[in-house]
Amino acid sequence: METRLSELEAKLSFAEDQIEALNRSVWRLQEQIDGLQEQLRLLYRQMQAGSRSDAADEAADRLREEIPPHY
Repeated sequence: METRLSELEAKLSFAEDQIEALNRSVWRLQEQIDGLQEQLRLLYRQMQAGSRSDAADEAADRLREEIPPHY
């Protein structure tokens, strides 16, 4: 009976260690996901701002083309 109890205690200890290791892995992965989501938000904002500035660049190019060459 004592041998069996010792085996169960060892298995429980091992399972607790595994659960703790998995918890650390999940925590690290969530941190990475959060960082990647923030980077994606920043890139999206930059793309939105860039698409607006592209229109402004096109307008400036049209103005340059309209200026007579002697200016």
